[in-house]
Amino acid sequence: MDAVVKFTSQSQGRDRIFRATQYACALSIYLLRNNPERKDLVNKLKSLETNISAGRKLLRLGNTANSIVAVKQAMRLSDRVLRLCITAANINRALYFICDNLLWARNVGLILSIDKERWSINASRCYLYSLVMNLTRDLYVILQLMLQKGRDNHFKQKMNQHLSESPEVAEVTIPELDAFVFLLLETLRSEPTVALDTVKNICDLFIPLDKLGIYKSSAGLVGFCGLVSSLIGILTLARPTLRIKP
Repeated sequence: MDAVVKFTSQSQGRDRIFRATQYACALSIYLLRNNPERKDLVNKLKSLETNISAGRKLLRLGNTANSIVAVKQAMRLSDRVLRLCITAANINRALYFICDNLLWARNVGLILSIDKERWSINASRCYLYSLVMNLTRDLYVILQLMLQKGRDNHFKQKMNQHLSESPEVAEVTIPELDAFVFLLLETLRSEPTVALDTVKNICDLFIPLDKLGIYKSSAGLVGFCGLVSSLIGILTLARPTLRIKP
């Protein structure tokens, strides 16, 4: 119970719970859309999804400052690739929150002069760029970990044993490809922080791609991906050891 209270007392914890609920509603609406007996439930879920989305925009008003602080921290990293990727990701994240804040002000009537559709597209673009840079960071970290594992003599023996015990695989596929896949899977298995972050970013990627019309997905796929990424976000916040660093 103490862990639940501690989690929900954090602004990030509340936002991730609301986000998971929002995408769970979106997925449920998609699954129930053709059921006439659930029409009232679908309408209630649509109303709940809209209210949660509006509430989340209010809770995110201070996130721009957090992203700027993250930019300053990222610029101190010694690894130039990580510094570039994380800095660019946080800059675009800050720009996304600025657009998001303006859209909130437009929705509540504080600012009426801005083009809602245009700023919504700008927000999605910034979100997409941020995710692309985060995925680039994930790929770079995975490659670095794979190189480290590839140099380990104990792992080389394990990989050679795997290849020798799977001759039927070697006959069908390229042995080098099988070795690469084995190395990749073992790396992700031994580094759950990187694996979770990669899955989370890939799932989130479908959201701006759909909004920008780059890759149109069904509402069900967007809802499912958003729910999965939200659950991973809740898990990594509840267990900081599963959060990727830096």
